[in-house]
Amino acid sequence: MSRPDLVTAAHPHLRELGRLIAETVHLMVLQGNGVRFVDGVEGPQALHVGSRIGMLLPAHATSGGKALLAELPEEELRALYPRGVSTEASAIGDLAALRRELDGVRRRGYAVNSEESERGVRAVGVCVRDGAGRAVAAAAIAVPSVRCPKRRLTELAVPLVASATRISAALAG
Repeated sequence: MSRPDLVTAAHPHLRELGRLIAETVHLMVLQGNGVRFVDGVEGPQALHVGSRIGMLLPAHATSGGKALLAELPEEELRALYPRGVSTEASAIGDLAALRRELDGVRRRGYAVNSEESERGVRAVGVCVRDGAGRAVAAAAIAVPSVRCPKRRLTELAVPLVASATRISAALAG
Protein backbone atom coordinates (compact mmCIF):
# COMPACT_ATOMS: atom_id res chain seq x y z
CA MET A 1 0.00 0.00 0.00
CA SER A 2 1.46 3.39 -0.98
CA ARG A 3 1.74 6.33 1.39
CA PRO A 4 -0.59 9.27 0.78
CA ASP A 5 0.84 12.43 -0.74
CA LEU A 6 1.32 15.47 1.47
CA VAL A 7 -1.86 17.38 0.58
CA THR A 8 -4.04 14.27 0.65
CA ALA A 9 -2.68 13.31 4.07
CA ALA A 10 -2.89 16.83 5.49
CA HIS A 11 -6.17 18.23 4.21
CA PRO A 12 -8.61 16.43 6.56
CA HIS A 13 -6.50 17.52 9.54
CA LEU A 14 -6.28 21.10 8.30
CA ARG A 15 -10.05 21.15 7.83
CA GLU A 16 -10.60 19.78 11.35
CA LEU A 17 -8.14 22.27 12.88
CA GLY A 18 -9.82 25.14 11.03
CA ARG A 19 -13.21 24.01 12.34
CA LEU A 20 -11.86 23.74 15.89
CA ILE A 21 -10.23 27.19 16.03
CA ALA A 22 -12.39 29.04 13.45
CA GLU A 23 -9.33 30.56 11.79
CA THR A 24 -7.45 30.09 8.52
CA VAL A 25 -4.91 27.27 8.36
CA HIS A 26 -2.27 26.65 5.72
CA LEU A 27 0.19 23.99 4.62
CA MET A 28 3.45 25.05 3.00
CA VAL A 29 6.71 23.62 1.71
CA LEU A 30 10.16 25.14 1.49
CA GLN A 31 11.10 26.24 -2.03
CA GLY A 32 14.53 27.81 -2.10
CA ASN A 33 14.47 30.55 0.52
CA GLY A 34 10.71 30.90 0.16
CA VAL A 35 7.68 28.90 1.17
CA ARG A 36 5.05 27.76 -1.30
CA PHE A 37 1.53 27.50 0.12
CA VAL A 38 0.19 24.15 -1.13
CA ASP A 39 -3.09 23.79 0.76
CA GLY A 40 -5.28 25.62 3.21
CA VAL A 41 -8.70 26.13 4.70
CA GLU A 42 -10.10 29.62 5.22
CA GLY A 43 -11.59 30.61 8.53
CA PRO A 44 -15.39 31.05 8.64
CA GLN A 45 -15.46 34.51 10.22
CA ALA A 46 -16.22 37.59 8.11
CA LEU A 47 -12.83 39.05 8.99
CA HIS A 48 -10.31 36.31 8.24
CA VAL A 49 -6.98 35.75 6.52
CA GLY A 50 -7.61 34.66 2.95
CA SER A 51 -6.16 31.59 1.30
CA ARG A 52 -2.54 31.83 0.17
CA ILE A 53 -2.60 28.62 -1.88
CA GLY A 54 -0.11 28.90 -4.73
CA MET A 55 1.71 31.91 -3.29
CA LEU A 56 5.46 31.97 -2.68
CA LEU A 57 6.53 34.19 0.23
CA PRO A 58 9.94 34.73 1.85
CA ALA A 59 10.48 31.90 4.34
CA HIS A 60 12.05 34.18 6.95
CA ALA A 61 8.88 36.32 7.02
CA THR A 62 6.39 33.51 7.65
CA SER A 63 5.81 31.31 10.66
CA GLY A 64 5.83 28.10 8.64
CA GLY A 65 8.93 29.21 6.78
CA LYS A 66 10.76 29.94 10.01
CA ALA A 67 9.75 26.54 11.40
CA LEU A 68 11.25 24.87 8.31
CA LEU A 69 14.38 27.03 8.29
CA ALA A 70 15.00 26.15 11.94
CA GLU A 71 15.41 22.51 10.86
CA LEU A 72 18.25 23.22 8.43
CA PRO A 73 21.93 22.76 9.19
CA GLU A 74 23.90 26.04 9.26
CA GLU A 75 25.57 25.42 5.89
CA GLU A 76 22.21 24.92 4.15
CA LEU A 77 20.80 28.05 5.79
CA ARG A 78 23.81 30.07 4.63
CA ALA A 79 23.47 28.66 1.10
CA LEU A 80 19.83 29.86 0.94
CA TYR A 81 20.89 33.43 1.79
CA PRO A 82 24.17 34.04 -0.08
CA ARG A 83 23.49 37.80 -0.22
CA GLY A 84 21.94 38.02 3.24
CA VAL A 85 18.32 38.40 4.26
CA SER A 86 15.98 40.71 2.37
CA THR A 87 14.56 43.27 4.80
CA GLU A 88 11.63 44.20 2.55
CA ALA A 89 9.30 41.53 3.90
CA SER A 90 10.37 41.13 7.50
CA ALA A 91 11.62 42.76 10.65
CA ILE A 92 14.56 40.36 10.47
CA GLY A 93 17.35 42.51 9.09
CA ASP A 94 20.30 40.16 8.62
CA LEU A 95 21.44 36.57 8.85
CA ALA A 96 22.53 36.95 12.49
CA ALA A 97 19.02 38.14 13.44
CA LEU A 98 17.52 35.23 11.50
CA ARG A 99 19.76 32.78 13.37
CA ARG A 100 18.59 34.26 16.70
CA GLU A 101 14.96 33.96 15.60
CA LEU A 102 15.51 30.33 14.56
CA ASP A 103 17.14 29.56 17.92
CA GLY A 104 13.91 30.79 19.54
CA VAL A 105 11.85 28.58 17.23
CA ARG A 106 13.88 25.53 18.25
CA ARG A 107 13.49 26.39 21.96
CA ARG A 108 9.71 26.97 21.76
CA GLY A 109 8.92 24.23 19.25
CA TYR A 110 6.94 26.63 17.06
CA ALA A 111 7.52 29.79 15.02
CA VAL A 112 5.62 33.07 15.03
CA ASN A 113 5.02 35.78 12.49
CA SER A 114 3.82 39.04 13.94
CA GLU A 115 2.84 41.16 10.92
CA GLU A 116 6.06 40.28 9.08
CA SER A 117 4.61 38.75 5.92
CA GLU A 118 1.63 41.07 5.84
CA ARG A 119 0.48 43.96 7.98
CA GLY A 120 -2.54 43.00 10.07
CA VAL A 121 -1.75 39.27 10.13
CA ARG A 122 -0.23 37.17 12.89
CA ALA A 123 0.57 33.48 12.54
CA VAL A 124 2.04 30.49 14.31
CA GLY A 125 3.69 27.59 12.45
CA VAL A 126 5.14 24.15 13.12
CA CYS A 127 6.84 21.45 11.09
CA VAL A 128 5.15 18.42 9.61
CA ARG A 129 7.47 15.41 9.46
CA ASP A 130 7.68 12.33 7.26
CA GLY A 131 8.03 8.77 8.53
CA ALA A 132 11.79 9.25 9.01
CA GLY A 133 11.25 12.36 11.16
CA ARG A 134 12.40 14.84 8.49
CA ALA A 135 10.60 18.18 8.25
CA VAL A 136 8.82 18.07 4.87
CA ALA A 137 6.26 20.85 5.32
CA ALA A 138 4.86 23.29 7.82
CA ALA A 139 1.33 23.88 9.04
CA ALA A 140 0.33 27.36 10.17
CA ILE A 141 -2.61 29.19 11.67
CA ALA A 142 -3.08 32.76 10.41
CA VAL A 143 -5.25 35.26 12.28
CA PRO A 144 -6.10 38.94 11.78
CA SER A 145 -3.98 40.76 14.37
CA VAL A 146 -6.99 42.73 15.65
CA ARG A 147 -8.28 39.43 17.01
CA CYS A 148 -4.91 38.02 17.98
CA PRO A 149 -2.80 39.50 20.74
CA LYS A 150 0.68 37.96 20.72
CA ARG A 151 -0.14 35.71 23.69
CA ARG A 152 -2.89 34.02 21.64
CA LEU A 153 -0.22 32.63 19.31
CA THR A 154 1.09 30.56 22.21
CA GLU A 155 -2.41 29.25 22.86
CA LEU A 156 -2.96 28.43 19.17
CA ALA A 157 0.33 26.52 19.06
CA VAL A 158 -1.19 23.74 21.20
CA PRO A 159 -3.87 22.53 18.74
CA LEU A 160 -1.51 23.27 15.83
CA VAL A 161 1.19 20.96 17.21
CA ALA A 162 -1.43 18.25 17.78
CA SER A 163 -2.70 18.63 14.20
CA ALA A 164 0.85 18.56 12.74
CA THR A 165 1.51 15.38 14.73
CA ARG A 166 -1.59 13.78 13.19
CA ILE A 167 -0.54 14.88 9.70
CA SER A 168 2.93 13.43 10.30
CA ALA A 169 1.38 10.12 11.41
CA ALA A 170 -0.79 10.06 8.27
CA LEU A 171 2.30 10.65 6.12
CA ALA A 172 4.14 7.83 7.85
CA GLY A 173 1.31 5.54 6.81
